[in-house]
Amino acid sequence: MELVLAGLAQEAGGLLRCGGLTLGVVESASGGLLSHLITGVPGCSEYYKGAIVSYSNEVKTGLVGVKGNTIAGYGVVSGQVAREMALCGRVALSVDICLADTGIAGPGGAVPGKPVGLFYIGLADGAGAYSRKYNFSGDREQNKLEAAGAALAWLKEYLLDRKGT
Repeated sequence: MELVLAGLAQEAGGLLRCGGLTLGVVESASGGLLSHLITGVPGCSEYYKGAIVSYSNEVKTGLVGVKGNTIAGYGVVSGQVAREMALCGRVALSVDICLADTGIAGPGGAVPGKPVGLFYIGLADGAGAYSRKYNFSGDREQNKLEAAGAALAWLKEYLLDRKGT
């Protein structure tokens, strides 16, 4: 799995480099894993500017800029929060594209309607912010790996679509 993720990070990095684009990350449930995978690619400093690991709601609101009303209204594990994390992170990190994640890695933390393994990935660019919902069924580490992989796969898909237009 980790080799697949490293390959995805390398492919996305090549596309970022070719497009002259910069990337930043705002992570929550993945706890820095996504940044670790991105920085495992030699030469990533050409496109990767940095990350904010915003595990607590206080960091999400105080440092990243997610609105407290968004968290209160939708819950921290939601598409709305993932979009705001990516959108605010794009500004805070001064990047072209920002990825974000929020989720319940497990084994605890589930609430009604939000089971362990539920993740939302956010992506923001100059046109707006988007989110995707995922349900993973592994243990804590597996769920984090799956979320990082989903974010990298979406980034690659986004960059390939952008390149094609």
